[in-house]
Amino acid sequence: MSKRFGRLVAGIPMMGTAALLASLAEAQAPGLPPLDPDTLPATSSSIPPGVSWSSPDLPAGPIPIESALEEHRELEVEVIASGLQQPWSIAFLPDGAMLVTERAGRLRVIRDGVLDPDPVAGVPEVQTGVLQGLMDVVLHPDFERNAFVYLSYHRPTANNVGETVLARARWSGNRLVDLENIFESGTVRTEASRIGFGADGMLYMTISAPGTGEDVIRSQLPNDYAGKIIRLHDDGRIPDDNPFIGQPGWLPAIYTLGHRNGHSMTLNPWTGDLWVTEQGPNGGDEINVLEAGANYGWPYVSHGRTYSGPIVSKDTYLEGTKQPVLFWVPSIAVTGMTFYSGRVFSGWEGNAFVGGLRYGETPRTGQVQRIQFNENWEEIRREPLLLELKQRIRDVREGPDGLLYVLTAERRGAVLRIQPRD
Repeated sequence: MSKRFGRLVAGIPMMGTAALLASLAEAQAPGLPPLDPDTLPATSSSIPPGVSWSSPDLPAGPIPIESALEEHRELEVEVIASGLQQPWSIAFLPDGAMLVTERAGRLRVIRDGVLDPDPVAGVPEVQTGVLQGLMDVVLHPDFERNAFVYLSYHRPTANNVGETVLARARWSGNRLVDLENIFESGTVRTEASRIGFGADGMLYMTISAPGTGEDVIRSQLPNDYAGKIIRLHDDGRIPDDNPFIGQPGWLPAIYTLGHRNGHSMTLNPWTGDLWVTEQGPNGGDEINVLEAGANYGWPYVSHGRTYSGPIVSKDTYLEGTKQPVLFWVPSIAVTGMTFYSGRVFSGWEGNAFVGGLRYGETPRTGQVQRIQFNENWEEIRREPLLLELKQRIRDVREGPDGLLYVLTAERRGAVLRIQPRD
């Protein structure tokens, strides 16, 4: 089956209610009630005016912070690079340099703590605006042999609604070469996208659904990649053992469905599972563990409220849907995540670090949360960090040096490093 099959059938235009419901009828999971966009609170596009309060400038020198864990209490944050426009993702090259995506459509390089003033050449043209742009950057697990770099981005369309696309290129040392779009979803009017490799060697990508309006039910449509996670070979081919292969009406790359807005794709190195953060509306942020063919419920079920106040659903669980491992009420606008497995912070081994843009729809409340688990991966503690910086946080990654690197989601964004206070 062609890797471009999705492009032929998934590029659905804006539908009316009747057309959406007719398409949805084929996708009803056993035991789930019909979705009616006319009465479903999640379809509300009413968003009250926001509160505007720009984040302050970051200090030039190291910023002292503290953690609750005694052996790692004395910490500091160092600004590694600044002046980035809405940085979105970070990847560490074997030579110690860092690749950073900017949502505006640029890929940047930081070498020896210095941001190269010139963007990397060879990046595709990107559709920007609203919540679209250049998203994730990930290296192939065998990068040192094949030099493959993967980008998820929104490709420009004739009517400026942006198609979610996965590209692969080779890193030549200072630019991208041989760039190819290896999966063209045909899916437009979408939001965030993250990519990552699973323990099975397959490539996974989140394709988010629109967050408000009657289009939210696209997450349950079998012929639309919006609100889904897809599974591919590393060259973009669709695996023959994907869970919906051969089922009439289902797009073949779909691995899971019922997602809203996926902001991380993180391999748990202890279990081999992929963990995905997912933004809810006003409350109902989630962390989900992926299982083939599972339905994660959006917009049938949610722990959150719409932006105008009403609950998304009276149900936080329905038979036939998967429960999140964690959820947030109010929302922290959850973003990127990493599991800590290094040696510098040995007391944090097995902890997850999760970014957030704001708490309870209030500006200047961006943070990183440290989540501690028991031996069964059940949450036992959450600790907010970096609140004193008053920055929106886009991503958190463990670096090859065992330190934590953080991206701020600002118009003048920065790369930060959390390290022991010397």
